[in-house]
Amino acid sequence: MRYLSDIRENEPVVEHYLCINKQVQKTKAGKSYYSLKLQDKSGIVDGKIWELNDGINHFDEGDYIKIDALAVSFQGTMQLNIKRVRKSTEGEYDPSEYIPMSKRNIDEMYTELLVYVNGIKNTYLKKLVDSFFVEDATFIKRFKAHTAAKTMHHNFSGGLLEHTLSILDICGFLAKQYPEINKDLLVTAALFHDSGKVEELSSFPIVDYTDSGQLLGHIMITLEWVGARIREIDGFPEALANLLKHCIISHHGELEYGSPKKPQIIEAFALSMADNMDAKLKAFTSIIETSEEGDDWMGYQRVFEGNIRRTRY
Repeated sequence: MRYLSDIRENEPVVEHYLCINKQVQKTKAGKSYYSLKLQDKSGIVDGKIWELNDGINHFDEGDYIKIDALAVSFQGTMQLNIKRVRKSTEGEYDPSEYIPMSKRNIDEMYTELLVYVNGIKNTYLKKLVDSFFVEDATFIKRFKAHTAAKTMHHNFSGGLLEHTLSILDICGFLAKQYPEINKDLLVTAALFHDSGKVEELSSFPIVDYTDSGQLLGHIMITLEWVGARIREIDGFPEALANLLKHCIISHHGELEYGSPKKPQIIEAFALSMADNMDAKLKAFTSIIETSEEGDDWMGYQRVFEGNIRRTRY
């Protein structure tokens, strides 16, 4: 199979891919064209069908399709200009080849995560964390396989686990550097901060927002889950519960980024900065991985509000 990550500029591409998004758009001249997102286990690439002619057979979002295309570079990112397309037939593709996967071993990452879980000394926080990450087999299975986002960062199976583990590593460093931080509280908040994404986003092969994801979002979903489990633990201190909930609802840092509250305690500040750091750096590395190897400048990127460059001299 020709993986999307292996395609380079000016190469012809004849292969089967999963169409995870299809939109009818118009050029400035008013001419209709298709804008697609194509996926295999190596990643996601934009596709464009500029000429809607007889070579473009009918297909829908969610279909496996065979394309005949040319790879081009657009604003530093690879794009497929598709000349012909048809729906793939059963037997022409293996669905397992179309689920993006973490490059790291899932079970090994979860073992690393459990080191943080087992290091929590506060009795109440430990009971709470164990009820999800040690005792709840259904939650653990979903958490290990899920993506951390639809598109921006860690958007692959195992991405939520990889992102959470990275946040834990950063938070562990911050807690060591700043003794004022309550490490147990910060680690617990880091473990939970994005856990609601297993409900907010649908599972692979096509990731999209669920009804609860659209209506509530992962912050509120997480808050409800954590609040319900806290009420099952006898004597859980109300003040501690409020501090943990505050870290969760403020972890996006700013109101305009979706947090109901801005950080007001040191653990919440640490978590929001760690979350933003990991998300942005992972997004940057993903751009580097999908750009042409010979390109130093990789074009304007909305998330960074500017043209970004590969480090090479």
